[in-house]
Amino acid sequence: MRYTENAYENNIMNGDAIVDWKETYQTWTAQTDLEAHLKAELTALAGKDEELEDAFYQPMSFGTAGMRGVMGPGINRMNIYTVRQATEGLATYMDTLGEDVKKRGVAISFDSRHHSTEFAHEAARVLGQHGIKTYIFEGLRPTPELSFTVRHLHTFAGIMITASHNPKQFNGYKIYGEDGAQMPPKDSDLITQYIRQVTDLFEIATADETNLMTTGLETVIGEDVDQAYLDNVATVTINHDLASEEGKDMTFVFTPLHGTGRMPGERALRNAGFQNFITVPSQAEPDGDFPTVDFPNPEFPEAFDEAIKLGKAHQADILIATDPDADRLGTAVRQPNGDYQLLTGNQIAALMLHYILAANQQAGTLPSNGVAVKSIVSTEFATKIAASYNIDTINVLTGFKFIAEQIQHFEDTGDHTFMFGFEESYGYLIKPFVRDKDAIQALTLLAEIAAYYRQQGQTLYDGLEALYAEYGYFREQTLQQTFEGITGPQKIEAIINKFRTQAPKHFAGIDVAATDDIASGIKTYADGHTEALALPKAEVLKYWLVDGTWIAVRPSGTEPKIKFYIGTNGATLSAANQKLQNFVDAINAFVAD
Repeated sequence: MRYTENAYENNIMNGDAIVDWKETYQTWTAQTDLEAHLKAELTALAGKDEELEDAFYQPMSFGTAGMRGVMGPGINRMNIYTVRQATEGLATYMDTLGEDVKKRGVAISFDSRHHSTEFAHEAARVLGQHGIKTYIFEGLRPTPELSFTVRHLHTFAGIMITASHNPKQFNGYKIYGEDGAQMPPKDSDLITQYIRQVTDLFEIATADETNLMTTGLETVIGEDVDQAYLDNVATVTINHDLASEEGKDMTFVFTPLHGTGRMPGERALRNAGFQNFITVPSQAEPDGDFPTVDFPNPEFPEAFDEAIKLGKAHQADILIATDPDADRLGTAVRQPNGDYQLLTGNQIAALMLHYILAANQQAGTLPSNGVAVKSIVSTEFATKIAASYNIDTINVLTGFKFIAEQIQHFEDTGDHTFMFGFEESYGYLIKPFVRDKDAIQALTLLAEIAAYYRQQGQTLYDGLEALYAEYGYFREQTLQQTFEGITGPQKIEAIINKFRTQAPKHFAGIDVAATDDIASGIKTYADGHTEALALPKAEVLKYWLVDGTWIAVRPSGTEPKIKFYIGTNGATLSAANQKLQNFVDAINAFVAD
């Protein structure tokens, strides 16, 4: 089995066995002690063969991104039985590593989604049955704090119950390694093997949670870890006087989108000196129904509807949103006419990187061996900014675990000093005390950057325009197509194969200069010569065009989607936008042909 980049790709390339769904369905309906709500849902599904087949034909895919899916009955759904199965796999793996690993234990956190609390405690019960120590939060906490907690408590692993920015019917389960990053492919493949050995989901033994507490196998954590995490977040601001002086008067709106971000976000902002922010009341409280949005995703305009109303009422400089598990962040900036302009993840990252480098240079703290790390489908705008400060940029596969691997390498070797990491999908990391994207860190820094431009009588958008004027106009867009159900993986694989076997020589009339086939590890140039790629193998194709444009094709890591990424640039915004649209049309035409 070769290692692959993400969970959904594992499903496509390696394939969990398709089972007799009717037989499995009958096994579930025969369970007399099935959870009441799952039994009711099964009854409601009776006769709906297409839905039942999707729920029972195959186990949930598990990979480096863990597992994520719709909640409900079935082996291909998120429920206490599939959570127990995944945890049994982790526990069995830990059993093989000895008592010291089991004593170090597992940290567990969860978000505001339905059943998240239940899933977290079920995981603790399975681990406890194996004599494995657990540290479980007293209430919901964000993903970055879970990553921090693994490192802070020196646990062997961490479990985060979340479906991040997905709609309300989803939930998920992510495993973190002892470095605080999501499990790398080698370890997740081993755990997957143990998970698949658990063939009877209803016979997984669980400990009584009361006994776990009395025997010391389970410890409830909360404010002690919160304070340690927030003490580290306080180091993210660079110009502390600016944040406290300008920040006390700057008005901005913050929304945690019914998720985990409110408590740590508000505390982090106040610690930095920001006093005049407003939290959107209708989205402040945790709520798994996400009643004000269909998609609690800060990259979607809908996520800012409530914040915009409040922003206009208070003439707020910026609006900032974090997703339900507070690992992603989006922002909207007030324009001269009073409307708000949403920024892309790439634009936010460019502003952050430029500010970090410029502020450190001004303070005399910019290291000579500094480095920025980004995913291969993120903007080259950042690369150009970094180069202007003599800072290297390293590209890695999509998935923040690969950025975390680089950070660990820097610490082990001293080769580089980590300055910033990001993915175009609204994920950023400023300081490496966390090893995943961290919206609480990003919230604090972005507020400082807004204060910096406000001090000059400008907005974040003015700052972005200044960067475009200096470095050129960069534009990016992500297209995606969704293929659900049993045939979904095959359809996705067919599209990827079309790009590979009918290798495009040009897009929108612009010639392809080179093609990276990361699955084979080979870059092929237009003249036919090749060279090896310095990346782990993954199902990704990336095309480099002669005008500096790049186009990438890859399956999603967590959903039944195939994604197409485009990055281009031009001398003016209109020129860049026109080029971008031309490439969008060319990709859609190639896929549809």
